[in-house]
Amino acid sequence: MNGRDLVRSVKAVSLVGPAQGLRAVRASWRHRRSDSAGLARRGPERARVPGAVVGADPEPGGGVVRFARARLRITVTVSGAVFWGWDGAEPLPSYGVAACPEADPRAGLEPDKDGGWRVVAERVTVVVSRHGAVEVCTPGGVLLRRDLPPRWWEPEGGGEARWVQRSELPADSRCFGLGGRAAGPRLHDGTYALWNTDPGGSFGPGDDPLSITMPVVMVVSDAGTHLVFHDSTWDGAVSVRQGHEGAGSGHDRPGSCELRMEGGPLRCWVVVGTPARVLHTWSQLTGAAAVPPSWALGHHHARWGFGSEQEVRRVVAGYKERDLPLDAVHLDIDHLAARQVFTVDRERFPSLPRLAEELRGDGMRLVSIVDPAVKAERGNAVFDGGRAVDAFVRDAADRPVRGVVWPGESVYPDFTAEGVRKWWGGLYEERLAQGFSGFWHDMNEPVSFAAFGDPSLPRSARHALEGRGGDHREAHNVYGLCMARAGYEGLRELQPQERPFVFSRSGWVGLQRYGGTWSGDVATGWPGLRASLSLVIGLGLCGVPYSGPDVGGFDGAPSPELYLRWFQLGAYMPLFRTHAALRASRREPWTFGDEVLGHARVVLHERRRLLPYFMTLAHLARRTGAPYVRPVWWGAPEDRGLRDCEDAFLLGDCLLVAPVLEAGVVRRVVRLPRGRWYDTATGAAYEGPGSVMVDAPLSRIPVLARAGSLFPVRGENGDVVLEVWAPEPGRTGGGVVVPDAGDGWEEPEVERYRVRWDGARVVVEADGDNGGGAPPYAVRVRGL
Repeated sequence: MNGRDLVRSVKAVSLVGPAQGLRAVRASWRHRRSDSAGLARRGPERARVPGAVVGADPEPGGGVVRFARARLRITVTVSGAVFWGWDGAEPLPSYGVAACPEADPRAGLEPDKDGGWRVVAERVTVVVSRHGAVEVCTPGGVLLRRDLPPRWWEPEGGGEARWVQRSELPADSRCFGLGGRAAGPRLHDGTYALWNTDPGGSFGPGDDPLSITMPVVMVVSDAGTHLVFHDSTWDGAVSVRQGHEGAGSGHDRPGSCELRMEGGPLRCWVVVGTPARVLHTWSQLTGAAAVPPSWALGHHHARWGFGSEQEVRRVVAGYKERDLPLDAVHLDIDHLAARQVFTVDRERFPSLPRLAEELRGDGMRLVSIVDPAVKAERGNAVFDGGRAVDAFVRDAADRPVRGVVWPGESVYPDFTAEGVRKWWGGLYEERLAQGFSGFWHDMNEPVSFAAFGDPSLPRSARHALEGRGGDHREAHNVYGLCMARAGYEGLRELQPQERPFVFSRSGWVGLQRYGGTWSGDVATGWPGLRASLSLVIGLGLCGVPYSGPDVGGFDGAPSPELYLRWFQLGAYMPLFRTHAALRASRREPWTFGDEVLGHARVVLHERRRLLPYFMTLAHLARRTGAPYVRPVWWGAPEDRGLRDCEDAFLLGDCLLVAPVLEAGVVRRVVRLPRGRWYDTATGAAYEGPGSVMVDAPLSRIPVLARAGSLFPVRGENGDVVLEVWAPEPGRTGGGVVVPDAGDGWEEPEVERYRVRWDGARVVVEADGDNGGGAPPYAVRVRGL
């Protein structure tokens, strides 16, 4: 046990109490013994590189390049995405890839200079050197990335090979992504682990890794934008190093990105284009995002420690009495019987269905926490049912793996087995019968409280992996993803008329197919507020558009100023949810005084006013892959100043939000993209690109609207109103509306509108095949 393990041991006891802490100590030793017995020790290894090229076999879309000690298959698809895999690695099966596009028949391997080969396609050119380096270039030949020949370390006695892939990037490039990272959203120089991890308490910008890691990086440079996905679920690490330009001397130092993996296939996808095109193609590859039900785009209130139905009613009444909109209430583990999943504490919550019905009558829904760990106790219906279908993860000796979580000694469903997913999905029938409308997956990295070592299952634990078989080293990172799939598919079957609402603390590439996520237990403090923004932007660029933080922070007691600034930021996040720990201070707006309450009321009513816009963004995320929350460089990746901007974001195409992330700030600098921008509070107009100083009083954060933008809002009588911000003189604008078609599966049409000047007045008219007509909504023009 080292010093770090000792610290974790103390934290485990302080977090869960002495009894659970001692169980965690025993579980840690048990897991260590399990790995010692179940994992082969690494012996001598042979290093291998591809060697020199010896030939090639052209195929539609690309082909196979043969080297002395390796083979490389390259395929350019009809979507423009490029796949390559070494040593027989194919695109499927994959947990991340939902549909593999067809090869582009117009592209094929052809000889290149110096004995190499290349594939030329409409959107990308891929060049393979004679020693196995792979270059990705624009159609004009400008270099976007150069992957050096990979290196493998293969155990002489057989087993999984470790590998490393080092890539060179343009000197001016900036990297984003890798899942949910607290420091960013730009990936600064450093090493980032690829192992989904519960930080064991609240976290801030210095903590890494967190609950969602993904081997996905978006690279933005003057040459263009591209996304790279190394499709291996194994443990790994990515080292990022920013390049340096030689100020005209010609001695640029390229940036670099080095990926080291402990196993799995060496295969990757690269998508090239504008940010919008890249994420559209990425969405087609990894699956369209689930559209949340309309109520899930409103305001949520959660707390570990509601304690009883009476407490829930008291909090809800507090919102109603103070004219504070509320759309959902979340119940944490304290509503469960002895913290056991799919149960109810009948003493404290004797009539949950009636409570849910009352809330629904007032326009609110109940959301239930769901943890994967099942108390290992005969008589527990979930445990007994799981044993009957052999649902639980086993160790190398074929015994159920036991860990320690909130209910005590627990076992874990193997969600990488289709039959287990189907069994688990059926269990949500009990939750629906209790009146719950949504589901919050927690502790699914998966977590086992640990006094030392990894706070998860032993790496030697056995998993089905869709019938292929394997161990936890390969299954760990997709455990949360597969649990989300189980819940989502089960709910679709149990309640086919409604879109499920599932959000998950842990996940992997493709999580958006089943729902969204949230920050996890972000620390209360100004650094935690900044981390909240970083996480949402980074996840959106990895294809997960629906996420948000614990407003106010998970632990401790935020000051009134910090709480309000977090609340103001949260109102423009896809998931707008207050939440706090058992021993944390209250998070209801009225507990922070009358001034904060008044400002929070304005924030909540503004979120409600923007709900039609959020619904439009949700449908666009599904159809185009564009996240609701976007970096400010989204439409202008060539603007280097915008690439380094980490304290503001775009909400869709229309709004730029500049939150206050430091104490005492009442004015702040905002970096603007090109064009005219209006302060939505004052109507003042600013010209971009460039930086401007904007007022940010305690009552509000700066929100600016793009000139010429159009987006739907909720009018005073509940009808949709088109809010239009006047175009610059002589210019046009426009926007889209996706009307709310209810919480079923209907796919409403995208309505497009054009904005133009007609003399001294602004005109709005339908665009498209039947263009020219007036919109069927009231129109409010601002910025005149």
